[in-house]
Amino acid sequence: MFSWLSQASHSHRVQLVATAVVSGAVVGTAVLGLQAAKKRYKVYDLKESIPNLNEKHRATKLARNRVFLTDEGLSKLRKAFVIVVGCGGVGSHATAALARSGVDKLRLIDFDQVTLSSLNRHSVATLADVGTPKVQCLRKRLEQITPWTHFDCRNELFSEASAEMHLRPWEGQKPDFVIDAIDNIDSKVALLLYCHKHSIPVVSSMGAGCKSDPTRVFIGDISASAEDPLSRATRRKLRALGVKDGIPVVFSAEKTGPGKAQLLPLAEDEFVKGSVSELGILPDFRIRILPVLGTMPAMFGLCVANHVILEITGYPHDYMMSKARDKMYDGMLANLQGLEERLARAVGQDPIGLKIPVTQDDVGYLTEEIFRGRSVISGLPTRLVLCRWRKPAIDFVDTSIKNQKASRLDLRDMVLMTKDEARIHEKDVLMGDKTPEDLYDLKILKLVEQRKEEEAQFREAR
Repeated sequence: MFSWLSQASHSHRVQLVATAVVSGAVVGTAVLGLQAAKKRYKVYDLKESIPNLNEKHRATKLARNRVFLTDEGLSKLRKAFVIVVGCGGVGSHATAALARSGVDKLRLIDFDQVTLSSLNRHSVATLADVGTPKVQCLRKRLEQITPWTHFDCRNELFSEASAEMHLRPWEGQKPDFVIDAIDNIDSKVALLLYCHKHSIPVVSSMGAGCKSDPTRVFIGDISASAEDPLSRATRRKLRALGVKDGIPVVFSAEKTGPGKAQLLPLAEDEFVKGSVSELGILPDFRIRILPVLGTMPAMFGLCVANHVILEITGYPHDYMMSKARDKMYDGMLANLQGLEERLARAVGQDPIGLKIPVTQDDVGYLTEEIFRGRSVISGLPTRLVLCRWRKPAIDFVDTSIKNQKASRLDLRDMVLMTKDEARIHEKDVLMGDKTPEDLYDLKILKLVEQRKEEEAQFREAR
């Protein structure tokens, strides 16, 4: 062995191979060392790029936002004060996006705690956060990302009674925007109504539950939202309080269908425990289970945050306009006036000067909220009119008021039809001897009663 090594060491070829191996190793080590050094320097530079948290304004490195929104727009965002009411799936994603975009002040309002069921849709919650207030969970995580953001966390329930306290200025600064991410209708309406009355910019998230199609998510006026029970109920109550449009909302136009998720019924054994209203965590809060695909609240939350960012910075944008059907409602009101005058003439009353107790808002309410913009007879959405459902009593014209004649017409007396259907209905039912039961099948009759019951539920609010 020794003699072989001795001979090899004197071999010119072996020496060349050994030299090549050693040189390669040295070069390889040098290259790897240089790459490691570059990586360390790059990490060092990244660390050094973190802004000095002692500076007056700390969010100085939002380069991508700056080139998009311009310095002027970004400056507005940095000075903004935004209130987020509801910090679940939608609200948490909206809050995270606003903090990452440079918003200076964020007031978070939510009474609830993180639960295991929250983890499929909450933006930052972990298992360790279960049982902690959602507002504090958000603050703790986001301060690790944007420590320059100022948080005002309120682990409290938002209500009509607390609206003024929760929406008051922060250090003299009025809120630049309010985000409604509440899933309780009464609290939602109270928030939107307060903002509308006090001219506070607000954007509202409608229901993300049971939704799965991201291509059907829109930002538009509340009057344009559709196929969403939460939106419909909110619209109805707001309209009853005098607010029919002017509130931007994020909503899904996705229709339900066979095989799609539905609101789950409350288990039968829960009913035997007593009043269902006693089973919720708070009065009037939903106790049935609403299936939620975790991605959809995130989409709603990001859309809400996107809208707020564009509005505050003044970045040009358009969203779906309100339906602007005032002219159509005026025509329907005139048609209803003509019908009442013809009915008065038919019972021997002078129709001149006859007044009807129905307004343009009433027409819009019945058309959009009760009958969903479709004929109760055929389901058609065009050439619509309001028409009495049953033949009125002989004394339907009230003359008890001095120098006044008024029709005893109630909102529950009317249904929505096409003009052609109303013409036949007037001839056969209102002026003839037939009843709706003689003219229509059971399905239509049941639908009319269902719509009347729905209107009765909102009558008290109106």
